[in-house]
Amino acid sequence: MSRILFFAALCFTLISNSYAQDKKVAVVTFYAVKKINMAGSKGGDESVARLANDTSFNLAPVLRLFHDQFFADYARNFSFDVLPEKQVLTNRDYKDFLADRGPVTDILNSHTEQPAKGYQVILPLKKHDNEISLVKMFDGCDGVMKVYLDFDMDKRAFGNAALVKVIANANIALFNKNGDMVFSLKRSAMSKISGAQVAGIPFMVPRKVLPLCESATTELLAALDKEMPALVKNAGTKL
Repeated sequence: MSRILFFAALCFTLISNSYAQDKKVAVVTFYAVKKINMAGSKGGDESVARLANDTSFNLAPVLRLFHDQFFADYARNFSFDVLPEKQVLTNRDYKDFLADRGPVTDILNSHTEQPAKGYQVILPLKKHDNEISLVKMFDGCDGVMKVYLDFDMDKRAFGNAALVKVIANANIALFNKNGDMVFSLKRSAMSKISGAQVAGIPFMVPRKVLPLCESATTELLAALDKEMPALVKNAGTKL
């Protein structure tokens, strides 16, 4: 009896994996958030806003590393097919799409995201009208995926020392045809190098912060290399 149950379970697993592999998903946004989160810090809002809007604070090289590794390595781990990037970025409906970006209430929500080349910025809003519209643009597409990097400034781990580090966060979310989120992943890693703070506020200028972001992203990619297969093993089962 146990042998019968084993083979039944094996057949079910094989059928489920085969079904998931037939599914197709389009990556519809890929960007880095320039506004660094400084939760728990007082008096740093102006510094955060100034840095986010500084054109010399260029996260493109960091984003490119994550982007290239995502499509070369991570995309292969999903139990569904990821549409070729060119097929998405050259789609006329996608290029002309005007995404709902939500309300802008203050300078800290001033749309300071930096997209990878060719991508639109599709923010993680509570309403999922964007995702429903996007999935219809690609023939045979069963879902859409949103990928972005953001960063936190961390100084709690260093006690009274006047040092800070940056945490890089990889965010990956999958939505089905109905706009429902079926998978969400957030993986984080901290920079190896540290930066300084003045009067309790991190020194927020591009030449000081960029190396921390680069270091944190390098650590993040190393972690994802090891963990990605297990993290996304069943990501497509609910598509």
